[in-house]
Amino acid sequence: MKTILVTAACLSIALLGGCNKPAEVAPDPEHKVEGNSIVFPPGNHEIESIQTVQVRKQRAPSTRLNGRLTWDEDRTVRVYTPFSGRVEKILVQPGVAVTKGQALAVIASPDFGQAQSDARRAASEYGLAEKNLARVRELAHHGVAAGKELQNAEAEHIRARAELDRTQRRLALYGGRHEGVDQTYTLSSPIAGMVVERNINPGQELRPEQITSNMPPLFVITDPGRLWAQIDAAERDLGRMRVGKVITLHSPAYRDEPFQATVAAISDFLDASTRTVKVRAVLRNPGRKLKAEMFVTAEIDADNETVLLVPTKSVYFQGGHNYVFVEDGGGRYTRREVQLDDVYGNDVEVVQGLGDGEKVVTQGSLMLQQILKPRRVQK
Repeated sequence: MKTILVTAACLSIALLGGCNKPAEVAPDPEHKVEGNSIVFPPGNHEIESIQTVQVRKQRAPSTRLNGRLTWDEDRTVRVYTPFSGRVEKILVQPGVAVTKGQALAVIASPDFGQAQSDARRAASEYGLAEKNLARVRELAHHGVAAGKELQNAEAEHIRARAELDRTQRRLALYGGRHEGVDQTYTLSSPIAGMVVERNINPGQELRPEQITSNMPPLFVITDPGRLWAQIDAAERDLGRMRVGKVITLHSPAYRDEPFQATVAAISDFLDASTRTVKVRAVLRNPGRKLKAEMFVTAEIDADNETVLLVPTKSVYFQGGHNYVFVEDGGGRYTRREVQLDDVYGNDVEVVQGLGDGEKVVTQGSLMLQQILKPRRVQK
């Protein structure tokens, strides 16, 4: 009996030891490398870490370009002085609306006084020439004056009339009058608008040559309700640009508010240093929220253009080339070279090497590349 119990105990221990022994696990079927392709047979668990996405042609996303706002030069004037002199009085300040011909500043100017004097002298000489012509005509009518004397009087009358017209028109051009000589020149606005800049002080000495010495204008008058957007476009963006196209502008100052602008002109040449084309757009600014020299971003719609986009994480760069892994079905993944174009956020445009509807690997590309790495990739 004792022998039977010992034997049973030994048998139980043997059975328990057998239950604790780990079961043997069959290894995964080995993958195969065929040229640039990797084939995972059924049952290989490595394929579980690979994720793919099907790519489709879609409407191209909008392009964003940098730009800045400027005054509308068709409605802007920079005022300089045509005469030397000293500033006596400033009549307007920035932010003030002015009408055409409204006085901006008063300048004491001997040069303007000389123009007034020339006009007065020309008026006097014309009066004398007119009286002399009437006298000679009367004498010639009675046969007292010679014909040559009459011709000289008529020529002098014409000359005096021309000089009077010239001097008076010069004064009228600058808003002056020829009744007196006060040497006071009134600088006036050539257009109606708003004074947005003033660079003049009382007592300041002014010279006309300041126009060519990079000096700022005395006044800048414009219509701030209308602005220009100067946009830098790359060569590849020109296909999306055309005169009359409506674009959307975004300003960092108003992140949630878009502004509409219309393309008015496209430059005929590229900037040699930046390789960009200048594009000018016009926009209305009725609330005057936008200011000149603000930086903006222009959003250019692609119209009906379609592109093939893949996630940027699907593409990797090696040896001067871009590659993706494409799922061919049946556990086969092929490495393929692609040519890229624009980047749109987390996607990149593929222009060659990939077809519409194909599946590309978005996760697991590194593992696939490590499998191919020991082998020379065939093109």
